[in-house]
Amino acid sequence: MKFLIPAKATTWAPVPANSDFPIQNLPFGVVVHEDEQRVVTRIGDQILELAALAEEGFLPGDPVDYLDIETIIGEEGGDGLSRLRKMLYDLLRTDNPNLRDNSAAKAKCFHPAQDAPLNLPLMIDAYVDFYSGINHASNVGKMFRPDMAPLLPNYRHLPVGYNGRASSVIPSGVPVKRPCGQTKAADADMPTFGPTKELDFELEMGFFVGAQSEMGEAIPIDEIEDYILGFVMVNDWSARDVQRWEYQPLGPFLAKSFATSISPWLITLDALEPFRIAGLTQDPPVLPHLRSPKPGHYDIQLEVSIQTPRMTKPQVISRTNTKELYWTAYQQLTHQSSNGTPLEVGDLYASGTISGSEKGTFGSLLELSWRGTEPIKLTETGETRTFLQDGDVVTFRGWAQGEGFRVGFGELTTEILPA
Repeated sequence: MKFLIPAKATTWAPVPANSDFPIQNLPFGVVVHEDEQRVVTRIGDQILELAALAEEGFLPGDPVDYLDIETIIGEEGGDGLSRLRKMLYDLLRTDNPNLRDNSAAKAKCFHPAQDAPLNLPLMIDAYVDFYSGINHASNVGKMFRPDMAPLLPNYRHLPVGYNGRASSVIPSGVPVKRPCGQTKAADADMPTFGPTKELDFELEMGFFVGAQSEMGEAIPIDEIEDYILGFVMVNDWSARDVQRWEYQPLGPFLAKSFATSISPWLITLDALEPFRIAGLTQDPPVLPHLRSPKPGHYDIQLEVSIQTPRMTKPQVISRTNTKELYWTAYQQLTHQSSNGTPLEVGDLYASGTISGSEKGTFGSLLELSWRGTEPIKLTETGETRTFLQDGDVVTFRGWAQGEGFRVGFGELTTEILPA
């Protein structure tokens, strides 16, 4: 089932203008409350605890049914979240007095969002990172293979990806320590070990799996949407100098495994449905098993900002859009499943770096500074950056803009700590 909240819908709950979290969104997140994990939704600048709603009789079942998202969805996957969003919408719509006029229940169930640090939305046992931003892939090809075609021959035929490190996925607000690794200067005979000098962010979109498949079962693309639970923003941190030395012949390892940050709010497919678009034309046509029966891209605006220790406010250094992805989430997951890989609830998949075609739309410092040759100027202090320095704070924001409302992801913010 799908539950689409009307664009004109209003709520009695206070929602600031241009909030990422109007009644049309109703995302899901997880907070730790008195040493106990609880699932929450967000409306405006407040969170709404689902277990507390159940305790007050506003949601069916036992309060323990609302302590984690895996329990909420059970065998229903995304349908479980759709059903729950409908109940929350009914409680919050303007003309429903049940919770609106119950001051004691509101005091128990609502809390300021700023006072509620969020955890990962689901327990992550597997993490896969794709390479589906065609402009990013082309830019990297131009930098590192200038005498060859920017894209390798397989790029337009399958979603290139690799298995990442699930244990180092962290939520927004958790700092990242500068990693150490082996690097080798071009004029050196031997590598050295020490902190990376080329720490970089990667602007990506990710999705969680919400249903399980059997080993050996390939899910057809016209059914794969049933396995996707919702989306988050992803910062797949990279140590470029470590990666340059280690990636041949098998690909990234320590250069990527030290940390991957994700935004804490799970934005449902239902909330994003009004923003579904066709996206880039795939040429040549993909093989039949990857041909989607309906559009699979989304019109989600993204921006990246940096604030150094000397700055008083962040500076936006890039703006782009998820429609710049070549491969859709549905094609990515279909490709993963096509060899019989079992899908499991909580698996996290990331899109790969999302870059536009112009310099101000690139999704990494590698591109924005063009491999360190064109430093970015930070106007407030006159500082420059080619790669990240200790104390820098990187923030991603993402939202889909509707008529009179936006469905947003909030912020994904991380500070860089010394090695």
